[in-house]
Amino acid sequence: MRILLVGAGGVGGAFAAIAARRDFFEAIVVADYDLTRAEKAAAVDARYRAAQVDASSAASVTALCREHRITHVMNAVDPVFDMPVFEGAFAAGADYLDMAMSLSKPHPATPYETTGVKLGDEQFAVAGEWEAAGRLALVGMGVEPGLSDVFARYAADHLFSEIDELGTRDGANLVVTDDDGNEIFAPSFSMWTTIEECLNPPVIWEKERGWFTTPPFSEPEVFDFPEGIGPVECVNVEHEEVLLMPRWVDCKRATFKYGLGSEFITILQVLHTLGLDRTDKVRVKGVEVSPRDVVAAVLPDPASVGPRMTGKTCAGLWVTGTGKDGAPRSTYLYHVVDNAWSMAEYGHQCVVWQTAVNPVVALELLATGVWKGAGVLGPEAFDAVPFLDLLTAYGSPWGQREQ
Repeated sequence: MRILLVGAGGVGGAFAAIAARRDFFEAIVVADYDLTRAEKAAAVDARYRAAQVDASSAASVTALCREHRITHVMNAVDPVFDMPVFEGAFAAGADYLDMAMSLSKPHPATPYETTGVKLGDEQFAVAGEWEAAGRLALVGMGVEPGLSDVFARYAADHLFSEIDELGTRDGANLVVTDDDGNEIFAPSFSMWTTIEECLNPPVIWEKERGWFTTPPFSEPEVFDFPEGIGPVECVNVEHEEVLLMPRWVDCKRATFKYGLGSEFITILQVLHTLGLDRTDKVRVKGVEVSPRDVVAAVLPDPASVGPRMTGKTCAGLWVTGTGKDGAPRSTYLYHVVDNAWSMAEYGHQCVVWQTAVNPVVALELLATGVWKGAGVLGPEAFDAVPFLDLLTAYGSPWGQREQ
């Protein structure tokens, strides 16, 4: 297996650090628009080499794949670049993985009722071409989406005879401080992506209704997260799980709720009111800039906040329905990472590390032939047990709690 890793910052850097401890691949080309960043990430292992890539250009991705005889493209850049990387991998005859799917576009007339272009629609539209070519595009293979989708497969196969709701619930008690020890606002993940998923109309799926949307931050609930994180208010957010799970797992309802907190929600609402969430460029003193790019640029780089961060992050899936024994069941399947552990063990903060470990596990299963497939597939399309066993073997066990 020869891997092209597109994106060397944040999750890409953590991916490189995790994969360096494994032996399932022959080589990894770490590519980034910033060659210096690619060189830094590639320096951790002799099997790595650095390269420059323009992720907005499918031709650039294809050329790198052909130059280095790439078999698998790992997309670790913001989802705005998904389609060029996806198309570039296909043109080169390589398989493809990502952690976030192609972007959505709200319905022009009824955005808070009706779906427009949904997350992943552009990728699923060409699923037949990938299948006919015998190539695999494993989409949504991070932590959320990704591990949460693996949990859905596991719940359906081993815990439940009938599923009422697949409810992804994400929460944390992370705190970032400045040099003086004062708490500061510093998102633990890409602010560009956070704005995208939090301010777009959230999607819900119901068997009798299909996919539909609601206003941002709808249906608030307090969810008690495990391992000392505790109660966090969660709200509906647009996310890939809702678009993936119902395609492969029989359920009556699918939702995604994120524990944002009131301060974060207020900040996002203000950004939207001021138009600072816009991606189209505006002219400022003769220079054209995207307001959202400016917001992301002035905030701390999520990859750099690890040393000033404390707490834990939890990704998980709350499943309700009927157990294999015929009795009502409510189970939370989860994965918790402590920032102190991920920083000490890998030098990467917990949110990016938790996201990066899952595609490494998936690639190892593909390399060993445990997972096989063709077409555009989500994690739910594969057996969950080998994945969960290997994740535990990586030193990062998952948990299960009856609610």
